[in-house]
Amino acid sequence: MVRLNRIYTKTGDDGTTGLGSGERLPKHHLRIAAYGTVDELSCVLGLLIADEPETEWLEEIRKQQNELFDVGADLCVPGEDGEKLRITAGYTERLEVLIDQLNEDLEPLKSFILPGGTKAAAHLHMARTVCRRAERLVSELTALPEEAGRVNGEVLRYLNRLSDLLFVMSRAANAKSGGDVLWKPGETQA
Repeated sequence: MVRLNRIYTKTGDDGTTGLGSGERLPKHHLRIAAYGTVDELSCVLGLLIADEPETEWLEEIRKQQNELFDVGADLCVPGEDGEKLRITAGYTERLEVLIDQLNEDLEPLKSFILPGGTKAAAHLHMARTVCRRAERLVSELTALPEEAGRVNGEVLRYLNRLSDLLFVMSRAANAKSGGDVLWKPGETQA
């Protein structure tokens, strides 16, 4: 259980932050950037809930926010410590089931789509792009020689699938209000 008695500790005043393992890293380290971006993604989903509290996906989005805290906890404790919370294949498989269910009722894509449409779709597109950034940061972290074996590969798979789910959810949101906003290549070309 997390217990916070004080919000400020002053231990980060030197430009470092503590991991769940007790190790201290510079605040600009890729690991910190990765789980910070995961936190940002959860905030974007929180904005969606605040703007669209009646969204049909309220329960699912709250699950995603909770899972994103699990992702952050996994990234915060490097290595294979079996005692710590780890993202497992079950997280990713759950998303795949949702993607398939939502995508079943959507028209096949014949063009790239532009972010936008409904307010919910716009928020979901924003969340998707932040998720992709988190995925790129985790991928970059994984490639560092000093991080070999210290990043759970399932985190990368989960973020990849979550961005897919957010894309499909944005399409589903737009399907109820006239459809996707399609890209028209060269539309303003003279």
